[in-house]
Amino acid sequence: MLLTAGIGDAKHLEKATEIAHGFGAFVRSLVGLDRAAVAEAFSGFVAGSGVTADQIEFIDMVIEHLTEKGAMDPGLLYESPFIDVAPEGPQQVFDFEKTKKLVEVIRGLNESAAG
Repeated sequence: MLLTAGIGDAKHLEKATEIAHGFGAFVRSLVGLDRAAVAEAFSGFVAGSGVTADQIEFIDMVIEHLTEKGAMDPGLLYESPFIDVAPEGPQQVFDFEKTKKLVEVIRGLNESAAG
């Protein structure tokens, strides 16, 4: 479809697919992810009472990144803009188990592009 539309040639698409670690990841990097699907994946993080404004803001930033970029290196949680909310990383706003689950959800969304 991309070739038919005149967007690059086979060599360019092959290189882009290689850089993105798969064709699905390449396409997702172009179109991002559906906001509702990403929000659903993280719904457990902001459900219930006792959720703080920082937790909501942090998850919203993760959702925004995934919606726009389609994937996310969990290491980015320790970089800007995330450290603007939690300078020490996600463990500053979530306990250990929630932080671990956060990374698992991100990795799961990343891996779903390959399938």
